Amino acid sequence: MRCLLLLVTALTLSAAGEMPLTVEKLTEFIRSAVQMKSPDKQVAETLRHFKMTEKLDDRTIEELQSLGAGPKTVAALKDLGDASASLPEAAPPAPKPVVVPLDPPDSIEQSRIIDEAREYVMNYTKSLPNFICVQVTRRDVDRAGAGSSWYHLDTITAKLSYNGQHEDYEVILKNDQPVTNVKMEQLGGTVSAGEFGSMMSEIFEPRSQARFSWDHWATLRGRRAYVFAYDIEQENSQYHIKEVDTGKEIVPAYRGLIYVDRDTKMVTKITLNPYNIPSDFPIHDASESLDYDLQAIGDAKYMLPLKAVATLKLTRFTTKNDIEFRLYRKFETGSTIKFDTPDALPDDQTKEKP
Repeated sequence: MRCLLLLVTALTLSAAGEMPLTVEKLTEFIRSAVQMKSPDKQVAETLRHFKMTEKLDDRTIEELQSLGAGPKTVAALKDLGDASASLPEAAPPAPKPVVVPLDPPDSIEQSRIIDEAREYVMNYTKSLPNFICVQVTRRDVDRAGAGSSWYHLDTITAKLSYNGQHEDYEVILKNDQPVTNVKMEQLGGTVSAGEFGSMMSEIFEPRSQARFSWDHWATLRGRRAYVFAYDIEQENSQYHIKEVDTGKEIVPAYRGLIYVDRDTKMVTKITLNPYNIPSDFPIHDASESLDYDLQAIGDAKYMLPLKAVATLKLTRFTTKNDIEFRLYRKFETGSTIKFDTPDALPDDQTKEKP
């Protein structure tokens, strides 16, 4: 939208007379025009109303041409270059800010962070109130198996009730059409579970004997986070993968990353990747990620699942489930919730930043 506004503003101002412009602003305008695929003739005509405040040199014109400026635009740029030949050189671009990487916490601090995160995780479900929310599962398949050409299969909207540390799922809509008396397992395809604590607790339980190591710093939803790698060997694993058609089931080793909020020591994201899957098992690869975020329930906020993504690779195709948890409400007798399927969360809600 910013590019569109820039182009429209330039066109509007050009109607009123010559518009003074620096080389930097001219470059932004041409980039916007190229991105918006504005007609070459229209862009060239707009340039006729620009007046440079700095020298536009041949090198800059060549760079703008390489960006995709059309022949009429390039001709108008050369006219601007000739008209600005006696002007001062353009100011050099401001230097990019120097980012100084943070040092990792020392080994003693790392152990303390892991211990605090473990205490939080092992008491996690006890701290949750009873609630209901909407769970939206968008299921896609890539029939080529490469994970790059997704075809949307269906969207399942369910009511999730959490009461007395027990989860109950009731499918309400499939592709926005009401359904009744249908369980998630009856819909076929890929189904995942464990988003409300078990996936997290199984990493930290003593029996899993997870090995933790420092990985990197990250920013997630605007907050600084410690990121640790973990690894759980097969003999200690509690992670199950089941292929329904054949009934085959395995409990593989797995590894991944765990994000711990720097200030609260709450877990805010988990990734999970099983490995050493037997070659004769129908599912050849899998991955999961789970993001948590603060959600208001009643007068308090709780760290609750925001979005999970589960991917399975089989011999002939790959499946992906995008699972979102929305519209949290306090669970009470007669609790109601509006069952429209919400729009998908924007990517920046789960995207890690430096």
